[in-house]
Amino acid sequence: MIKKNRKTIALGLISTITAGLIISTSAQAKNDESKEFGDSKLEAYIKFTKVLNLIDDQYVDELNTSALVDKALKGLLSNLDAHSSFMDKKSFEDLTVQTEGEFGGLGISIGMKNGILTIIAPLDNTPADKAGVEAGDIILKIDDKSTLDMTIDEAVGLMRGKPKTDTVLTIVREKEPKPLKIKITRDIIKIQSVYSKKIDDNILYLHVTSFDQKVVKDVKDAMEKEHNRTGILLDLRNNPGGLLDQAVGLVDLFVDSGIIVSQKGRNEDENIEFEAHKKGSRTKIPLVVLVNAGSASASEIVSGALQDTKRAIVVGEKTFGKGSVQIVMPVGDGEGVRLTVARYYLPSGRTIQAVGVTPDITVHPGSVAMDNNSSFVIKERDLKKHLESKLEKIDSKEDNKKEKKEDKSIITKEQVYKDAQLKSATDILKVLMITANNQEEK
Repeated sequence: MIKKNRKTIALGLISTITAGLIISTSAQAKNDESKEFGDSKLEAYIKFTKVLNLIDDQYVDELNTSALVDKALKGLLSNLDAHSSFMDKKSFEDLTVQTEGEFGGLGISIGMKNGILTIIAPLDNTPADKAGVEAGDIILKIDDKSTLDMTIDEAVGLMRGKPKTDTVLTIVREKEPKPLKIKITRDIIKIQSVYSKKIDDNILYLHVTSFDQKVVKDVKDAMEKEHNRTGILLDLRNNPGGLLDQAVGLVDLFVDSGIIVSQKGRNEDENIEFEAHKKGSRTKIPLVVLVNAGSASASEIVSGALQDTKRAIVVGEKTFGKGSVQIVMPVGDGEGVRLTVARYYLPSGRTIQAVGVTPDITVHPGSVAMDNNSSFVIKERDLKKHLESKLEKIDSKEDNKKEKKEDKSIITKEQVYKDAQLKSATDILKVLMITANNQEEK
């Protein structure tokens, strides 16, 4: 009881000091309006301190005052928005790992959508991707813990762990009649952010899986290596975002003037405009961008900016809708606060927060039937000879044939037809390439 009384006295002292500071500030107010604001602020602080005192004195279990304040701060930040949070020492230390290109975990990016913990996208070739996790899946449980009222940081903390250990996600997936349980084995996550491939003889396919520190460099290298390609297909599907400067730099490779993105906040210091530069920009090459519901944050800035500037045709499905700016501030003793301070705005002035980017042409996932040219006509008397000659050719090839390794730098016709979104984007890009070529000839 003595310990509890000391806590109460300490909290009371904090309240007195806080009140004194606010009263002192209010006394210096220049007008009645600021004094009224100061008074309401004072009342709010006093109410908060009273509740802390009440819990500390009457709650059924004796609580550590520091832990009690941490709980209050976590609740306070999480109720501001889905991306603001109070971080303890471990969370604060883990934060920088996400953009360094290697970390332990499952390989998924998560976010809050309509207040529900949702998978933005699995990263390519990670444990989550191999286990069958999909963009848009709702996480109902992590092992045996419900995610209702769970923060993003808490969920990340539960999903990360030692490599080769297992976790089970219970998810709700659209069109599935009941929740699915997916077992995933944790591993060290090594991210390759840019994959460069070829489609046909003239299309450069660039798949950007996340925006880490090397995206702009890797894309530039790919374009220089394949400088003879006359069209670019930029695939941002299931890209959960990352570093803002890399998103801006990627757009800057294709746009030579104007605002790429701006951020606006309550404080003037947060009002920043990022502009394009003429040097090194490729403004003539036809460009198509692929997006889906797993495209978020930085990938929405890229697709939205290229769409607003009429630089590219955006194909696919509506994006996730994460367009806010967070800063991280230490608050002492290894702890920190992540706070939303601004929102992103595209060149046209529109926001993507909770809205996303709507494609110019909506295409849902699926496959496209291939024309196998099976409608050829052959007379019955010639059929046997025809088949015999085909068999002879096959048999002669089989004897000397060596197994060919798949060329992973090429996207085959079969692969394109298995992906309806990719097929549509490729067809649209070809039309743009023909148009651009005709204009050059004129």
